[in-house]
Amino acid sequence: MSTTDFAAIERVMTDRRSCRGYLPGEVPRDVIEQVLSAAQHTASWCNTQPWQVHIVSGEARDALSKAAVESVIATFGQPAPSDFPFPTAYTGVHDVRRKEVGWQLYEAVGVEKGDRDGSAMQMLRNFEFFGAPHVAIITTDADLGVYGAIDCGLYVNSFMLAAEALGLGTCAQAAIGRVAPAVRQFLGLPDDRRIVCGISFGHPDPEHPTAGFTSSRAPISDAVTFVD
Repeated sequence: MSTTDFAAIERVMTDRRSCRGYLPGEVPRDVIEQVLSAAQHTASWCNTQPWQVHIVSGEARDALSKAAVESVIATFGQPAPSDFPFPTAYTGVHDVRRKEVGWQLYEAVGVEKGDRDGSAMQMLRNFEFFGAPHVAIITTDADLGVYGAIDCGLYVNSFMLAAEALGLGTCAQAAIGRVAPAVRQFLGLPDDRRIVCGISFGHPDPEHPTAGFTSSRAPISDAVTFVD
């Protein structure tokens, strides 16, 4: 790999962010297939390639969003019926980072601290896919357990980087797990599939209020230990 190749990869990884505002036009099918073709080269445990992907667009996208919003409202305050357990708690630096990006988002869209109605409406935007014209639902094989989910996580990253390279915006959404039963019913998924997450995607709206911030990243010294 040349330094030019590395620079291109570094730029795509640095520029990618979670997009929460989209232009209304759909992405052409051939461009979506380019993203999918690139992501299909994702590495996986024993080359199992456990991911199955449903690209939901148009009227189907609107119907899925409606079902998801109705489901989250109906189950609000109850434990999330996700196929994979959500974190039991955020503590220490993880809690700090979570709150930091959360308040960045709220500030961008004009939700003030203590505004519960505003924060609830912003939460529901997850299930409206932030206005994206497409959402990819990622599932894995139940028998592969956590390792299938890890492989799907790699696939999600590949998908988002490929989309970024083609000028598209993406947002990976674990929130979709909160409405797993509704998504399962809508897509007619068999019992042996587990919903990992969704990826909202489309053409990013550069004028959207959330386009102005990027979440911080810890220095490598916080994440890496060299053992010689």
